[in-house]
Amino acid sequence: MPEWLEGWPFLPVYLFFVGGAAVRSQATYWVGRGITAGVLRSRWAHRLENPQIERATRLIERWGMPVVPLSFLTVGLQSAVHLSAGVLRLAWPRYTLWAFPGYLAWALVWAGGGMAAVAGAVELGTRSPWALAAVVCLLAGVVAVFIARRRRRRAAAGAETVTVVQDA
Repeated sequence: MPEWLEGWPFLPVYLFFVGGAAVRSQATYWVGRGITAGVLRSRWAHRLENPQIERATRLIERWGMPVVPLSFLTVGLQSAVHLSAGVLRLAWPRYTLWAFPGYLAWALVWAGGGMAAVAGAVELGTRSPWALAAVVCLLAGVVAVFIARRRRRRAAAGAETVTVVQDA
């Protein structure tokens, strides 16, 4: 744990992270609403032309509101989901009610072990930058393999669809 959190009881730390999750997601949601309303169109509209935003929008349109709390357990899709919720003009009370379990889950991850993992990485980096670089490279390799396999599966599924259509 970072020094500034040492000695604090779990509940205040947890509530701090709940508040952080709420502020961040609400701000992102309202940026999306502002873009749709035209208030932020010139400055932020280019951010909507992004594969992550398009994917998040499709997820919300297909699966509905459960995507909102589940997004808090993802990396890279979380902000896109909240921005898309605003762009889609989802009702604020409904969005907030669905986001609340996500706040709780996100805070539990970070207050429970996420901060300890970050503190461990910082400590490892100060003791041995090469060891930290090795760990980062290993994790990047695992992610790269995962992404490559996923893309191959999607390409194969797309090829099968094209083949079936051509045979018919």
